[in-house]
Amino acid sequence: MAKRIITRIGDVFEVQLDNCKKYIQYIANDMTQLNSNVIRAFVEEYPLGYSPILENITAGKVDFYAHTVLRWGIQSGLWYKVGRISFEEDVNVLFRTYDEDGYVPVSKRWLVWKINQPMKFVGELRGENRDAEIGLVINPDEIFERIKSGVYKTRFPCF
Repeated sequence: MAKRIITRIGDVFEVQLDNCKKYIQYIANDMTQLNSNVIRAFVEEYPLGYSPILENITAGKVDFYAHTVLRWGIQSGLWYKVGRISFEEDVNVLFRTYDEDGYVPVSKRWLVWKINQPMKFVGELRGENRDAEIGLVINPDEIFERIKSGVYKTRFPCF
């Protein structure tokens, strides 16, 4: 029988790369986007032999935020849990997607939202909306690739 995977907000996961390791933290569930897991990935790289000090890791600079399915990443061996640290911050990250009814190669029909808040139509991306994270639920393989290389390997339409 397969072991049941339980994740909780605040869990920290290690992602082993070729020459180093990085960390992600589970910070929320977003009801606006399919109740998916929201993570934050940290910039700092650590040596392969590093024993994680969760307070230091989670105090580091955030590289990006994303929606994903943590369980799939665990099952695929892309990351594994190394601990849990309390996370009760009000995350003010902005996500974006385009209005599919109005899809054009360069969309002027963007929607933005913050975690668990309604989507808001903004039309063209201007100001702070240009910095919004991609709001799709991203496959764990893509998350791993972005942690490793800084970009998603798949080109998402309109992003």
